[in-house]
Amino acid sequence: MEIDEIKSSIESGMPGSDVLVDGDGTHFSAIVVSAEFAGKSMVQQHQLVYKTLDGKVGTAIHALAIKTYTPDEWEKEKGFNVIQP
Repeated sequence: MEIDEIKSSIESGMPGSDVLVDGDGTHFSAIVVSAEFAGKSMVQQHQLVYKTLDGKVGTAIHALAIKTYTPDEWEKEKGFNVIQP
């Protein structure tokens, strides 16, 4: 699976999210910023992201490291709330 496909899948499954994906073709990392994460545990947040990938993690995607943030958390973490590629 390609970086753009992963990014698109997450964005389609989580409208309004900001997504940055990096990787080497089998191992990927993703930063996902979404208001949907508010009030959810980290496990629940990651489950939301995995759901957008339709079972491809472990098959088409060998490994995916995920960091999730609400927009407020992202602003505090990075000093701005828009992901720049």
